Order: sequence, then C-alpha cells, then structure tokens
Amino acid sequence: MPRPPTTPDPSTATRPARPPSVDTLARSLASTGLPHAICVDIAREAIAADDVEGAPARASAFRRTLLTPVVNATGVLLHTNLGRAPVAFAQPARAVNVEFDLATGERGSRQRAVGQLFARLCGAEAAMIVNNNAAAVLLVTAALAHGRQVLVSRGESVEIGGSFRVPEVMEQSGAVLVDVGTTNRTRLADYRRALSRPAADVALVLKVHPSNYRVEGFVEETPVAQLATLGVPVVADIGSGLIDAGCPWLHGPPPSWLAGAPAAVQSLADGASLVTFSADKLLGGPQAGIIAGDAALVAACSHHPLARALRPGGLTLAALQATALTYLHKRTAEEVPFWRMVATPVAVVQARAEALASRIAGATAVPLEALPGAGSAPGATMASYGIRLTGDRLALLRAADPPIVARTRDGHTFLDLRTVDPADDDHLVAALSRATA
Repeated sequence: MPRPPTTPDPSTATRPARPPSVDTLARSLASTGLPHAICVDIAREAIAADDVEGAPARASAFRRTLLTPVVNATGVLLHTNLGRAPVAFAQPARAVNVEFDLATGERGSRQRAVGQLFARLCGAEAAMIVNNNAAAVLLVTAALAHGRQVLVSRGESVEIGGSFRVPEVMEQSGAVLVDVGTTNRTRLADYRRALSRPAADVALVLKVHPSNYRVEGFVEETPVAQLATLGVPVVADIGSGLIDAGCPWLHGPPPSWLAGAPAAVQSLADGASLVTFSADKLLGGPQAGIIAGDAALVAACSHHPLARALRPGGLTLAALQATALTYLHKRTAEEVPFWRMVATPVAVVQARAEALASRIAGATAVPLEALPGAGSAPGATMASYGIRLTGDRLALLRAADPPIVARTRDGHTFLDLRTVDPADDDHLVAALSRATA
C-alpha cells in the first residue's frame, strides 16, 4: 500500500542553508591566484555580510587594488599615474656588484658604475644617482648650502606634483631661500643686487624648470649662461631630464614641442656647476634622480649623510644602467619605449587606427593630439591618431585583462594609439568589441 506523502516540517522549510566554512570558501577562491591568507580574509568578510555568492567578485575587486600592467590609451606618453616612462627590464636572480670592486676585491662605490655613464652622457666631470629629482634637489641644497642662502627667481619658486614646493625643500635642507626678481620677470641685475646686500651669504644660485606650467606674455628670465657670470655655483634643476637638446638619437631634427626645453649637455656647457633631473621623464628610464656636473660638488653630495637615505636600490641602478647604455650605443629611438612612441610617424599611427577601427563595430578612426606628459613640456602636443566610440566605455575597458585606460570627451570614448604598443592591438580589438556588444 503506498505511503502517504510526507508533509514538510514548517520549522525546517524556511531555515536558511548553512554557509560553507571559511576554509572551504577560501579554497574555492584559489583560482584567483591570491595568497590563501588573503582568500581567508575575503571569505570571512563575505560570510559575515551574508554574501557567499559575492566572494569571487570580492576577490576580483581585491586583485584590482594591486599593481598590474595596463594598456595606456590616454595619449599621455609619460602618464604619472601610470608610472611615467614605460621600462622593460629583467635580470637573473643573482648577486650583483652593487658595492663591490671587482678589480680590488674590496668594497666599492654604489655610484661609480652608473654615475660614470651619466657623466659621459651629460658632458660632466662626475654624476651620482638618487631616488628621484626631488631628492636630488634636497641633497644638493643640504650638502652645499645648509645654513646659507640660495638665490631663486620668484617665478621659479614653484610647486609641482605631489605638493613638491621649492620653498619647503629649502626649509628641509637647512638652506635659506632668497627670492629674486618678480613672478614674471627676473633679470641678471636682480641676482647681482641680491649678492651685493650687506647680509648676503650666498652658497648657490638655483634655476628651476617650472615643469608643469608656463607663463606667457610680459615675461623675462635669466639664462644659465648669464647666471654663470655671477661667481657663485649655479645649479640648474632641469627637471624633465632631456639629455641633449639636439636629440642626436633621433633620425632627424628634434621635435618642435621640445623647443626651449632645458637639457643637461647644454646647461653644463653654458656654465652650470650642477644639473639635476628626473630619469623617468624625457630620459625614458626608471624612477631616479640624477646629479651631474663639477666633481668636487658631486663628491660633497655623495658624502652627505642624506645620500644614504636617498640612494637607489640595485634594481633601479641596473635598469638605469641599461637605459644609459642604450643612449651610448645610439639605439635610443628603437629601444627606449618613450622615444619610440615619439619617433613613430603620425601616418603610421593613423594606419593602425584605421585598421583597428575597421574591425570594431561602431568605432571610428580620428585624429588626436598626444601629450608628452609628466610636466616635461607644459602646453606641448604632438599629432596622433586613435579610435572613437560613442558613449562612456571607460569602466568596461578598465575591466579588461590587462586593463585599458582611455579617456572621454563630449560623450565619446577615445583611445590614442600613439601610447599603445602595437603588440596590444589584438587585445584592444577584443576588449573594444566586448565593450560595444
């Protein structure tokens, strides 16, 4: 005789399913590639929030907070938020003679190997490396002007990215800043007047490249060649790191947007005692700061206690050495990614844009203007080409793997191909096709 159907127990029918254990949920996230300890934390948070199903999304969101390669389609060649100059560098996991003299078998100088290369590149007696250009300016003023005066044009007493302010650097170094001239006009006579004051105790004249802004109109500045006649060491903070205004590594004349940009070779030839500049801007290398010029002044900087705190690590030195050797081998335009982007003819970029747009529904190839970026040439642009899509697709593009960073304007999304490596073209097409589906 068939048994009657069982009536569900109302006390259990509405009871929620028991969540998985933290360990079980954490192990299910192993495919994300995150360490197990982090997966455990994510699992705990998901269970506590009654969001077990959302644990994979939480893990994915955490991964996106980590450093990862991205495709720079912004048209800003030196994008500060994207690491400035792209650098490809690898070395085996072996010891390196960072501070070991192979000739004597004794302790050597961390600065010798790379310093000698940059001295040669800049036409200087000596050079040394610190971790960025702000550190270079801080070390120079601390080592050479502590407790003494440094003359700075009022128009060059600037603030650049990250709240780096010249007056505050002076204060931290122990030097005394003396403003010279006015915001828009500073003449040689203004410096001479400051030097002739009864209380003058001037150690240096500091000339600062304004970097991320430009003053136009009724303006005047005093060039290094004139400052060098004052009888006081001149430190030229050229900032953006152009080695030679003639750009001998390019197959042709210098780009027009570089007109007037200060360069290390020319600044030293004009009489600057020292130049300081960034390595990850127009040089196209890793983040570092270079101090080059008079050997005695460079030595005074290298012996200052701050030099140890501001010194770079072995990986930075090795990457910087590779960059310097590329310049000396005269392979810069081909092997330094920044200069390769600069040297690419706009017709080549246009052809790529048209070819890619033909593969993407709703995409159009359009002319664009790329920017050098990182305050290296304020106001300058260069002709470029890219792809335009209707609507804001930025979030969808950032969700790609690797993420694609683009920009929007007037309700359209633009991807500038001058800053995109051609090796990423197929990835770009796939991501854009998904974004427009």
